[in-house]
Amino acid sequence: MTHLQAGLSPETLEKARLELNENPDTLHQDIQEVRDMVITRPDIGFLRTDDAFILRFLRARKFQHFEAFRLLAQYFEYRQQNLDMFKSFKATDPGIKQALKDGFPGGLANLDHYGRKILVLFAANWDQSRYTLVDILRAILLSLEAMIEDPELQVNGFVLIIDWSNFTFKQASKLTPSMLRLAIEGLQDSFPARFGGIHFVNQPWYIHALYTVIRPFLKEKTRKRIFLHGNNLNSLHQLIHPEILPSEFGGMLPPYDMGTWARTLLDHEYDDDSECNADSYSTPAKDMEKDLSPKSMKRSQSVVDPGVLKRMDKNEEENMQPLLSLD
Repeated sequence: MTHLQAGLSPETLEKARLELNENPDTLHQDIQEVRDMVITRPDIGFLRTDDAFILRFLRARKFQHFEAFRLLAQYFEYRQQNLDMFKSFKATDPGIKQALKDGFPGGLANLDHYGRKILVLFAANWDQSRYTLVDILRAILLSLEAMIEDPELQVNGFVLIIDWSNFTFKQASKLTPSMLRLAIEGLQDSFPARFGGIHFVNQPWYIHALYTVIRPFLKEKTRKRIFLHGNNLNSLHQLIHPEILPSEFGGMLPPYDMGTWARTLLDHEYDDDSECNADSYSTPAKDMEKDLSPKSMKRSQSVVDPGVLKRMDKNEEENMQPLLSLD
């Protein structure tokens, strides 16, 4: 074991060897091979190329050198193409702070039986008067940046549960194709995290419809890991044990405290709201949400917009077949 693997338990070391092809004898060589590819993309500013940083990309792509480098390049390219998102990329930024305090994201105390961190989102908590969807995305990316420092999570990964209870049609209308694409590019295509499952619960018909919009832009591997449970929490419990879930998900633990993860990131600044008000929050993010370029969504221009959704018969909800896959 090298010093780069010092944070891994014996069980996780073995998992990294078997599932990710991680070999301590060739670890430095693997890292150097990825680093050597940096010169092939002079158009990108690679702000970090140290061993520990590159290692997380190798783990995210099972030590396939070129795929790891492509992810590394996309990570920095995404940040260069969306500069406004990262201008004030810190937990105390007003928009990010409010999103964090409302549980975007939340994190459960217990890992699942595969050692994965369970992230939770309660969609209806979004306060549109205080922060934007871009702020929520920024809060999620910032949280992942902090969590991915843990080498155990680099290997074991994450699980995401999104509860859509009481998420209104008006809120859903803000989930434009360009906004959804921005999130997909940031989370699926440009971040070195392994997502073992994305679980939708209590989703209304219009979220089901929006999922059909984004499905073509998801990788096959991602699509296989998305589970739409509806109100069937028993199917969720087949994959995540109720012993570690809060009561909102039919679990055995008390209701989730939305501020749990925010307190971890913000520490003593959690209760300092002097800079957070409806008039001063994250102006660049507000502007960015209005000006999201449709050019990256060329394939989806004719797919769905709020007008189309309004014309959909609400009875379709009853006709939609569950997409839950347990394989």
